[in-house]
Amino acid sequence: MASAARPWGFASSVAAAAHVLAPALDESIVVDGADGHHLERVRRLRVGEIVTVADGAGAWRRYVVDATGRGRLDLAADGDVHHEPRLEPGLAVAFGVGKGAKPEVVVSGLTELGVDRIVPLLAARAVVRWDAERAAAVVDRLRRVAREATLQCRRARLPTVEAAVGLEDLGTQGVVVVGDPAGASVHTLRLPAAGEWLVVVGPEGGLTAHERAALLARPGAVAVAVGPHVLRTETAALAVAAALSGRRQPVREVPQR
Repeated sequence: MASAARPWGFASSVAAAAHVLAPALDESIVVDGADGHHLERVRRLRVGEIVTVADGAGAWRRYVVDATGRGRLDLAADGDVHHEPRLEPGLAVAFGVGKGAKPEVVVSGLTELGVDRIVPLLAARAVVRWDAERAAAVVDRLRRVAREATLQCRRARLPTVEAAVGLEDLGTQGVVVVGDPAGASVHTLRLPAAGEWLVVVGPEGGLTAHERAALLARPGAVAVAVGPHVLRTETAALAVAAALSGRRQPVREVPQR
């Protein structure tokens, strides 16, 4: 546990012009590359404006723009290092991948909702079929989307976007929550004694009867619904995550890096 004297809070509470990620929260930071170009050339940030900077693992700090160059910002620390509370219980979402931009929409929305782990799911009825090279490229793109969404919503903790897996490789951590319009209300779901909620949402066409039965056979697994209608994969993933996010509580615990 961290010392009680450590400053805690969320970077989103600061009236900052922008939010960026950096490997270390030093007294001075240079923002260049794609981030520097966007902030200086597109957003046109100027000297004196406030920027929050996070390390992606929960620490963040307020900075002031000290100087600008072509596609570059020089930042000077303007406060102590703070730490974003971890939200408990943990929340992971495995969603059936779809065509086009749908996976990007899901990952962006889940990041904004504070989800900790995001898992592209290759279920039996998935429309897309990826070989190893294609799967790796898609996951890399989804990680970039998660990073961009982290900057937009001003999270200090970058979510983990895991490699695409089948149901048999989902792991057994936490309580499995299956999105299903025939399930119980998501608001009746009990808090897990330990671990996390792992939300599983099938692809277009849903999970097969075999997949659904295998998931619900896990200890503590439950089917939940956020309404009486059949939702699209991307809608269901975001709806269940949003309902569960509202029940999570901040915990002042510094993560192990």
